[in-house]
Amino acid sequence: MDLIAEAEVTCPHCAQVFPLKIDTSQVEQTLVEDCTICCRPITLTIRCRPGAIVDLSESAV
Repeated sequence: MDLIAEAEVTCPHCAQVFPLKIDTSQVEQTLVEDCTICCRPITLTIRCRPGAIVDLSESAV
C-alpha cells in the first residue's frame, strides 16, 4: 500500500492551488508548508487513514 497521497492545497494568502504530497501513515498531523507560488507559510491540519486523506484544512500563519 502506498502511504503517500497527493492533495490540492489552496493558499490562504494568494488563493492559488498547488499539489502537495502527504504522508498518510499518521492519523492526525499539523504541518507548516510554504506556498509554492507566493512562498508564504501555511498551516495544514490533516486527518488521514493509511493511503487516504480524510480531511485537510489550510490557514494562514
